[in-house]
Amino acid sequence: MEGLDVNELTRGYRERIRRLALFEPLHVLERKREEDLEGKSIDMKGFGLLTLLFFFEQKLMRQSKTGVKQLAAFLKSVSEQRYLLPEEKYEVLARSIIQTFRPTDGKKRRYSYYDWEVNEEQSIEYSILKANNFDIKTNTQYYTLDEDGLELLFATKEFYSEFQLSINQLILRRQLEKGEFKGALRQINEMRIDVETLEERMIRLKHEIQRSIVSEETFERYKQLLEDIYERLAREDEEFKELRLFVKETRERLYSQDVHQKERQTYGYVLKINRELEAVHYDHSRLLDQTLTLKNTTLITAQESLYFTGIHSFNFDQDIVSHIVSGPLPVEAMKGVLHPFLQVEENERWSPLAVLAEQNITEEREGKVDQGFIEVGDEQTYNPHRQWLTQKYKELMELFLQAYGEQKGSTLSAFMNFLFENDQAVVYEQRYFYDFWLILHQRSPIIQGDVDEQEGKTLLGDALALIGDLTLIIKEGKGIIQKVDRYSIQEMIIEMEGAEDELS
Repeated sequence: MEGLDVNELTRGYRERIRRLALFEPLHVLERKREEDLEGKSIDMKGFGLLTLLFFFEQKLMRQSKTGVKQLAAFLKSVSEQRYLLPEEKYEVLARSIIQTFRPTDGKKRRYSYYDWEVNEEQSIEYSILKANNFDIKTNTQYYTLDEDGLELLFATKEFYSEFQLSINQLILRRQLEKGEFKGALRQINEMRIDVETLEERMIRLKHEIQRSIVSEETFERYKQLLEDIYERLAREDEEFKELRLFVKETRERLYSQDVHQKERQTYGYVLKINRELEAVHYDHSRLLDQTLTLKNTTLITAQESLYFTGIHSFNFDQDIVSHIVSGPLPVEAMKGVLHPFLQVEENERWSPLAVLAEQNITEEREGKVDQGFIEVGDEQTYNPHRQWLTQKYKELMELFLQAYGEQKGSTLSAFMNFLFENDQAVVYEQRYFYDFWLILHQRSPIIQGDVDEQEGKTLLGDALALIGDLTLIIKEGKGIIQKVDRYSIQEMIIEMEGAEDELS
């Protein structure tokens, strides 16, 4: 294939195969067929991994005398709740596992394969367990983990993908120090893939935060997670800066030694490394900004939504009154329940220090000094927006009276349905529609004779003049009305006293 470097692709093939070969003993154990007294199949592969963990723990504890009997006792303590086996069977299984990891002839295990890097048959020798000690009195052989056994055990441990970028940064620094510029360029490409993977995870994390925060404990868990991610990304950002500085110094050193003329290919690799590393660092910096945004906005927004969800779900009659009445609670307990709803104690007292406070001194002038609020000037009366709003309120009242006459205005939701049916839905898509009903609700009831000559100077003057001698009463209803995404309003019950004759 054009542009594909096969030699670069297969470089280090033997080392990769060696890591795969380390798992071969576990596959051999998986093929062994062992059953307990009830005919239940024994997980030999799992026993093999438990054996590695057992020897590793013994190594940490500096316990050198670990053999078949000790392993058999460990396997029994772990599996006696699952398998029904006699005492001697555990020793047979333990000996079989040890012999699989370390053949009886004492030689290392051998794995044959075809090496595609050098195009010839090769073999790899490795040792999982090795002899550690021998007790002549009891004729007991003891074992411990060899280096390959430790590597196999570490290969089974999960290294979280979040740390893969940090690992690649360490490898890149080592390659740059050794002058392996071609391999370093490939390492930067792997780092770019790691950054892209982290970006996808950040997007999923953002959606998960917005969807999953249902309690204060969940909020604290995500908050700690984001703080850990931000600290790790900050450390990686510092490492990127040091790597770029190192590449810059390397480029300047090679240039001063005229390498750009003697070895153009090597110098070209350094220039490309500098360019690619800068691009990866830029993408990584955006991840740092996204994490900060998640931490400062998305997380706080989710917490606020959790707070308001709690407010909407709170029912005073059910959660407080019913709890007190149905109990009934003793007086001491009632004080504790009601305490959050009581006002803070206030005492009106006069302090002697008040005589030292700043005094409001008014100059003595001829004539009356006006101490009231500034009245609205006449120019405000002819404000264009004010005139437009007055006209809209009047049109809205006309539509309502029409709907009420057709018995479709007893509630606010019924009136909005009337508007929709008559192709007037654009009315309740406007802000003034909701302001109109909120103001009327505050002034309710609007009794006969409320409309006087001063009313004409207000925004509602023309609209209320249409009521005539009727009385408009607006009460709160149940539920929230939301016909459009931008606005919502509580349901209202609307009554017109004396309207039977007027609107019939």
